[in-house]
Amino acid sequence: MTASDWKKMFKQLNAKPVVKEKYLKHCKPKDRKIGISAKRCEKCGRFGGHISSYGLNLCRHCFREIAGEIGFKKYS
Repeated sequence: MTASDWKKMFKQLNAKPVVKEKYLKHCKPKDRKIGISAKRCEKCGRFGGHISSYGLNLCRHCFREIAGEIGFKKYS
């Protein structure tokens, strides 16, 4: 199960609160401090290709879309 898929389980478990509590106790992924799933893109929510320089917190795809608007220039 990936880092974003575990929340989809709540649709089925909302009808069964006891089972939901047990699931959260044993199966919930821990909050990450390091690694690929620790940071998400603020615009689209992707995990990989994260640019956190200058406090951007964007994935590389979103950065390419808005780089010109925020003052970055392409060299070459």
